[in-house]
Amino acid sequence: MEKYIYLGVNLFAISYPLARSFEHRVKFSSHWYALFPAILITGAVFLSWDYWFTQMGVWEFNPRYLLGIYFFDLPLEEWLFFITVPFACVFIYEVLIYFFPKDYFQPFAKPFVYVVIPFLIGLGLFHLDKWYTSVNFLVGAAALLVHFMIFNDKYLGRFMFAYLVHLIPLMLCNGILTGGLTEEPIVIYNNAENLGIRIWTVPIEDTIYSMTLFLMNISIFESIRSKKNNSDPK
Repeated sequence: MEKYIYLGVNLFAISYPLARSFEHRVKFSSHWYALFPAILITGAVFLSWDYWFTQMGVWEFNPRYLLGIYFFDLPLEEWLFFITVPFACVFIYEVLIYFFPKDYFQPFAKPFVYVVIPFLIGLGLFHLDKWYTSVNFLVGAAALLVHFMIFNDKYLGRFMFAYLVHLIPLMLCNGILTGGLTEEPIVIYNNAENLGIRIWTVPIEDTIYSMTLFLMNISIFESIRSKKNNSDPK
């Protein structure tokens, strides 16, 4: 059964959001027209990044916990990861909008941008000898800057709230993938390419990697949705 563990993580991530997608209040399925293009575009970027880092030895995948099906040297489960996780993340984003109509984090959006972008750029430039740390932090800063330039702080408060909530399932899922509950890690990180700081078994860089993945999906999702809303007759 070990070979099904990574697949099981993917199924765990998407099972509840998928099952509740047709629920009459949030009506998440009605937004799939914007969600799936966002997942496809963002997934193409991250899978290219994933392939590059796998070839460079920044991380690798433990065949003990995989089905053994590969596309472009990446396991099937890794491809599924960039579908199931963004699906679940955007579901969290939409659910929080429904249950918390007031944007409580909106006042903190601009300060967040002004602090986090220089912080990530500084860390990325300071650790150019570590591929995961440097590329991850610099890409995260770029994604946040581009989002802010396009949308200002319109969606950032909502995103910040959803991001903080998503850290709970992130730590659970990535904790499993990095060996928190298994004899060996499923995803094996080369510690020479990261800071070596871990939350449970999860590299600290994963919190920024996930932020970028989440934010890119939200940026495209909201862009498509806003265009449709603007084109609908009043």
